[in-house]
Amino acid sequence: MAAPALHVEVHGPHAAPGVVLAHGFGGSARNWRPQLRALRARYRVVVYDARGHARSEAPREAAAYRREELVADLLRVSLESGDPRPVLGGLSLGAAVALRAALSHPERARALVLASPPAGPGAGHGFAAHAEAFAEAIERDGLEAAGARFVWGPESGLDPAGAKLVRQGFLEHSPHALAHLLRECLAKLEPGETLGLEALRLPVLVVAGARDPGSLAAGRALAAALPAAELVVIPDAGHVVNLAAPAAFDAALLGFLARLGPG
Repeated sequence: MAAPALHVEVHGPHAAPGVVLAHGFGGSARNWRPQLRALRARYRVVVYDARGHARSEAPREAAAYRREELVADLLRVSLESGDPRPVLGGLSLGAAVALRAALSHPERARALVLASPPAGPGAGHGFAAHAEAFAEAIERDGLEAAGARFVWGPESGLDPAGAKLVRQGFLEHSPHALAHLLRECLAKLEPGETLGLEALRLPVLVVAGARDPGSLAAGRALAAALPAAELVVIPDAGHVVNLAAPAAFDAALLGFLARLGPG
């Protein structure tokens, strides 16, 4: 299966330590704009649109959206940093992909940043818990109606301005790609205790919003299981924590990167 062409952006000095950031389900590289402004003077930052999202290609086959394909994309994109061991990070689904990339290829990562790690299918919170219903709604009713039900509707907690921005970004994506991702990846997320986390000795920053119960519980479990992890809980922030509270998120991220020392 040929790898799809991905939209990739590289920011920052050529010789600086690398940081690679993967967005969440239904997001895009644009979701990292506040972090690009905070990081690009001192770090070589790589962001990209995941397969099936925004400006990247969207393969038709369902198998193209399995976790191992997303991990391969992240590792392929990480080469653009010019750093053989960049910091790998992600939000939500991107965090799950970054974690699994480090578990399968620890030699390719210097550290991890796991923002709003997704709750698994059995948690009752988040997209994974409603993956099949969400995928069916996309195929039956289209992105607009499915998004209004599952993403930016009254129960999302978004204010009108936030809901407008989320809707605008969500409608950029390929409907078949989102449905495949829900079924082939999010619905199959494994519990953290099955992943062998105790063997991962990399420094890890876990960030969760206090108003995001699913990711907060998942983040606490990860921080307890990973040998070298620290957890930062950001008050009054929901799932898209880096955009809900960019100043607090950037402070936590910059502090973590500074403690790693020179690359």
